[in-house]
Amino acid sequence: MLKEFKDFILRGNVLDLAVGVIIGGAFTAIVKSLVDNLINPLIGIFATDGALAKLSFKLGNATFAYGEFLNDVLNFLITAFVIFILIKTINKLFSANKTEEEEEIDEEIETLKEIRDLLLKNSK
Repeated sequence: MLKEFKDFILRGNVLDLAVGVIIGGAFTAIVKSLVDNLINPLIGIFATDGALAKLSFKLGNATFAYGEFLNDVLNFLITAFVIFILIKTINKLFSANKTEEEEEIDEEIETLKEIRDLLLKNSK
């Protein structure tokens, strides 16, 4: 059972997932810092109290902090856009490599067919 667990943990998919989660956490911190320290001050120029996260309104005794919500939506959109760009780039790289490999395989097959035909011709 211990060997099976070790095999499971050391499989490529599990390790890839672990690395992805760790990098995702670090990336989220970077995006949060980008929004909090660079984008919010720019938006704050146009807001009355200087920061997006501080925007709110009161209705009776309830306070609605819509600025925090907008801040989180902005973090999500930036993260999603960067991931989209990364996946698109990776897909382009892999499709380019796949095309080169297919062309190389086709050339090898053609060469092998020629050799086969020459051997058949010489054997007659």
